[in-house]
Order: sequence, then C-alpha cells, then structure tokens
Amino acid sequence: MNLLMSRLDEPQRRWYAAIEAQRSGRGGVGLVSRITGLDEKTIGRGRRELDRDLRDCPPDRVRRPGAGRPSVTRKQPGAEAVLLSCVRDEVAGDPLTGQRWIRRSVRQLATAPLVRDWGLSHEPIRRLLLQNQIRPKSNVKRLTPQPHPDRDCQFLYLQAQRQRFQVAGWPIISVDTKKKELIGLFYNSGSVWCQQATAVWLHDFPNDAVGQAVPYGIYVVQLNLGYIYLGQSADTPDFAVDNIARWWQEEGRALFPGAPELLILADGGGSNGYRPRRWKQQLQLQLADACELTVTVCHYPPGASKWNPVEHRLFSEITKTWAGTPLTSFELMRACIQTTQTATGLRVKAVLVEQHYETGLTVSDEEMATLALEKHSTCPKWNYTLRPRKIGK
Repeated sequence: MNLLMSRLDEPQRRWYAAIEAQRSGRGGVGLVSRITGLDEKTIGRGRRELDRDLRDCPPDRVRRPGAGRPSVTRKQPGAEAVLLSCVRDEVAGDPLTGQRWIRRSVRQLATAPLVRDWGLSHEPIRRLLLQNQIRPKSNVKRLTPQPHPDRDCQFLYLQAQRQRFQVAGWPIISVDTKKKELIGLFYNSGSVWCQQATAVWLHDFPNDAVGQAVPYGIYVVQLNLGYIYLGQSADTPDFAVDNIARWWQEEGRALFPGAPELLILADGGGSNGYRPRRWKQQLQLQLADACELTVTVCHYPPGASKWNPVEHRLFSEITKTWAGTPLTSFELMRACIQTTQTATGLRVKAVLVEQHYETGLTVSDEEMATLALEKHSTCPKWNYTLRPRKIGK
C-alpha cells in the first residue's frame, strides 16, 4: 500500500487513503492513518473531495490556485520597491522587447544592506526580479563600430569580380592564416566519445610545446576544395605567397588548365593584407612572373574577415574535426585536417612546410616601382592586379 502511495502525488494519496479507509469500515480512518502516516484530517479531506466531485479539482494542478505560503509581496508590500531601488543603477534592457537584466547574482543581492534588512533570501529575490522581467545576462557581441565608408562599395565590387571569374571559368581562391596552434599535450576545447578523458597540461606554456603550427589555408571557391599548409616558423608574406605558388604549381594548374588569371580573396590584414609591400612583391615574383599568371587580389574591408569563404567554409569545419583532441604532433594535426569532410562535398588536403621564414624583411620604394602593379579604379588600395613582366626579353 505504501509502495503504491509513493508513486502518487499529493491529492491522489489522500483520495486513495480515503477509499481504503471507507472500505475498512468502522475505525478505518485511524487504521489507514497509522499504516500510511497521513494525518486523519488529510484522509477526511480526501473523503470530502470524493463526495463532492473530482471534476471541481484542476487536473493540471496539485493544489488549488492560491494555496501554499503567501507571497513576499503580500507579507512585505514594500520589499519589491526596496529591491528594485537596489538594482536600479545596474539594470540594462532591450527597448523593443522590454526585457531587462542585471549583472549581480541573486545571492549577491541578498547580501546588500537594504535587502538584508527586509530578510529577503535569494529565492524570493529571484522571483521578484523575474516578475519584473529582470534576469542575468552576459555581454553579447552585436554592436559594430562605425563602418568604413567604402565597405558596401567594396563588397559590391568584390561580388562583381567573383561573378566575372566564375563566368570565365577562371580560378577563385580564398586565403588566410588560421589561428596558430601549440603542438603538445595542450587543452583543446570540445569533446570526443571515449571511455576515459585524455589528461593534458594544466597551463598552456609555449616552452612546453613541441612547436607551433601556422596553418595557412587556401579554399577553392568553385570546387569546394581546401588546402592547408602547416608552417612551423613565422606567418610572413613570404610564407603566404610560397604556399599559394606551391598550390598553383602542384594543384591549381591541373584543376584549371589554361587559365590566364587568378583571383585571390584575402583579409585586409595579416601576412596577406593590403598594406605589406612584401606580399605584393612576392606575388609578382613567384606567381605573376614565375608562372606567367595574371593575379588579381581583392581584400575584404576592415571588420569583414568573417565573410571570407575560407573562414566559414574551411576553418570552421577543421575546428569541428579536431575538437577535443590534443594536437600532440604535426602529423596528428595533419591527419585530423585531412579527415575533414562535409555533406556538401568538402575535401581537404594538408601539407607540412618545414622551411624556416625570416621576419622583418622590407621592400624599398625602388623595388615597388618595378612591379607591374595596376590598381583598380574602385577602392584602389583593396583591389589591384599584378601582370607578368617580360624580363630579359
């Protein structure tokens, strides 16, 4: 009997106890009370409810509306005003939805002098704040600084260049350097299905690393193909252009036979940004001149790097692949990258680059003057073309 009652809610227990007491005849209420531990008044209440009609009891509630302890606002009418006065200076909100929030936790608010004098604990504080549509919130990245005046113009021009190359069947690649990764037993966010978690270093000290990987990515827009070149030194313009030239000679030339021109989509900063002179010089030497290839470069405006296809088409998928896996060696990192696939057909190839790259190399004004650099009329600092030079002819 008690086993059955342990599976019932509060009203069901008293109804069942009332039925058993009625079946037991004279003295049944006391007998059932001793067996179940329910008070005789509770069993009598169950009998009265059964005598009336169970249809009067709300089916979706255990107790009738208004039952239970009186609310804080009824016992202490001024408590809500005191609480709101304490949080008035730190409340933020959304004018469209009317939702508001504070930074302090309810337990911290319970220790405030005014609130403590009223004897409010954290749970009544939480209910009062929710009634006023105030809840804890963290910062949300939604605001953007003043956009560059040429931002929209550059996006339109960039889209027009992509359309031109797609119609002609010429290659379009998106390039960028992924976040550098320490190689060793370092924590990698994410999780994997396993029986026991892998223990990693407590701190990410660079001197505990086997090395630092510099993944440079090339994403072929038309073919949904990705290439990652894992450098082991510095992220320099020479490193970036060497990888692009290597890709063109080993992969790109065969993928786009006879293509006279290449479009490169790049961020506005970093090793392949629009400011480094070395980037333009190496493109001239290693791609335009060495491969007799016309190279057009379009940079994304400041604050728009996430629109670069290599970011959301390639790098994001690689991060998902090695999530929760400590990158203990360059070979393991390379294997993780090469297993990256998507349902839309993405395939990725990874190559280890052992060459060491020197930083701080500069290009003089005289050297820049020798480049066959043609700036476009639209946003000339972000759009330019390098043509092959007929050297020695």
